[in-house]
Amino acid sequence: LPPLQFYDSMIMVKLLGRTAMARVLGGNPGFNSHGLPTQQQRSLSLHEYLCMKLLKDAGISVPYGLVAKTPEEAYQVARDIGTTDLVVKAQVLTGGREKGTFEGGLKGGVRIVYSPEEAREIASLMIGKKIFTKQTGEEGRICNQVLICERRYLRREHYFAIMMERSFQGPVIIASSQGGVAIEDIAAGKPETIIKEPVDIVEGLRNDQALKLAQKMGFPSNLTYDAADNMMKLYDFFIQHDALMVEINPMVEDSTGKVMCMDAKIIFDSNSAFRQKKIFDLQDWSQVTEEDRDAAHAELNYIGLDGNIGCLVNGAGLAMATMDIIKLNGGTPANYLNVGGGATVEQVTEAFKLITSNANVQAILVNIFGGLMRCDVIAHGIIMSVKDLDLKVPIVMRLQGTRVEDAKVLIAESGLRILPCDDLDKAAKMAVKLSAIMNLAREAEVDVMFQLPP
Repeated sequence: LPPLQFYDSMIMVKLLGRTAMARVLGGNPGFNSHGLPTQQQRSLSLHEYLCMKLLKDAGISVPYGLVAKTPEEAYQVARDIGTTDLVVKAQVLTGGREKGTFEGGLKGGVRIVYSPEEAREIASLMIGKKIFTKQTGEEGRICNQVLICERRYLRREHYFAIMMERSFQGPVIIASSQGGVAIEDIAAGKPETIIKEPVDIVEGLRNDQALKLAQKMGFPSNLTYDAADNMMKLYDFFIQHDALMVEINPMVEDSTGKVMCMDAKIIFDSNSAFRQKKIFDLQDWSQVTEEDRDAAHAELNYIGLDGNIGCLVNGAGLAMATMDIIKLNGGTPANYLNVGGGATVEQVTEAFKLITSNANVQAILVNIFGGLMRCDVIAHGIIMSVKDLDLKVPIVMRLQGTRVEDAKVLIAESGLRILPCDDLDKAAKMAVKLSAIMNLAREAEVDVMFQLPP
């Protein structure tokens, strides 16, 4: 089969957000060979200003800062902070913002300013504008607010993170004496400086363990207790808030001799939403696409790709295999969509809406293995979707497993132009050929009407 780097890069960037950490740990433990979670997994990321507030409430040392949603608010906030040495940070959920470019031409989403007036000016060039980074691509991310905080002068910068890692059978701390840059750069340039410290999830992070870690990270002797105290509070925060990752980059010693967490990225486990309701109510839906938002609300795993064959599959492994076989037969998948093992009729309908919202889709391949999922439920959802959405693109359906005969009867009696096929390879070839026909028809600006043989 063709290599999966294309799918890896698209899916891992959009779905996981932990790939850099996984690479530092020597692979993708907890994920399958394609870089996908071995089970459905969703996570929540919050803006920096919210993360910093949560850390401050937990007793962790962070710079003083306030958020502003308009340029005038930025001016007032800068005056309230009471210093002329300030940093204005765009609040967008993307990495690499310091090297990003805004609509209008402003370079950099983290800017140093020296007066409230300058804070207002920079904020006016950020707020309401999209920023484009390596992670956002051409889509960009809208900046709706900025964080204005006091500028601290740094003596030393360190890297500190905690994450759940299967290969360590629990939490592991990733730390380095080299902070302030991406962890991938540290791993590539100075791998010997990276420290991996597993934590016993029953005992938690012990004081002596934190002190030794602070020493290994290069904190001077007079600050090791301060650094260890912050680390233990970060670990307690990590556990109490059901976090998948807490990343502090950098954790610093400033010019006054104080240990501080200057920046924070926190990812929360969405499976804990019922326990962490206050945190999940803070999610900013403006930072995701409409398709991603609809998929999250419908509890579907959906990722848009660049092809023209829509895929509706149940199971992550089967979804990857389906995309592989489409590619093998000369086609290109338009999406990754996993409805899971317990999808309802409503979820199937929503899945079709997501697939057909992509104007490039010329054909749809449905590949369902009915284990926990019943094939007749899928068939019922597809029939409803085709009727409600008045779908014009051809649908190739391959169903196997629980109640597959009932599903075939439903499809046959529907009278809809849905092409059944028991063999996956033949189904993929058929979908590729139909998409090619549809594409030629679109280029010729003619309609194509498919009619099933009697």
